[in-house]
Amino acid sequence: MEETSRELMRSRMREWRREPVIVRVEHPTKLARARALGYKAKQGIIVVRTRVRKGGRRKVRPTRGRRPKRMGVSKIVPKKSIQLIAEERVSRKYPNLEVLNSYHLGSDGTREYFEVIMLDPHHPAIRSDPQLGWIASKAQRGRAHRGLTRAGRKTRGLMARGKGAERIRPSVRARRRIK
Repeated sequence: MEETSRELMRSRMREWRREPVIVRVEHPTKLARARALGYKAKQGIIVVRTRVRKGGRRKVRPTRGRRPKRMGVSKIVPKKSIQLIAEERVSRKYPNLEVLNSYHLGSDGTREYFEVIMLDPHHPAIRSDPQLGWIASKAQRGRAHRGLTRAGRKTRGLMARGKGAERIRPSVRARRRIK
């Protein structure tokens, strides 16, 4: 069974490669995961599939005088996850919507694929929904760019639980200042 689902995802990715980078989809590919993250099949909620290239930062190799160690080309990595980069890109494409959450679909040799759940904060169906109405407040504007989504909070180090997690609030930097 697992083998067939893997082949199904591979064939889907072959199709996705030919599509634009950001595509609005009718239904989530992983319905159970989407529902767990707050998706509902109702007006004002859309799902967008996107892809982001894998790996660290691409830096141009300097043309002049440095030894290889000081080139500053390899091992330069972004401080945010590829999932957060995907959320930010989708958020820029749909400026009237807010990112609720996102989840990983799969990856091929060069790209990671994600689906992003987006809400229309001005839609009456969203405003009147008891579980989703909070997104209409002004404090939720530009959530993806301020690290307020699940992927953003993880990048900021706020998702930790258990022993050692008591030192991450109010924030990692604020904790360092307290000493």
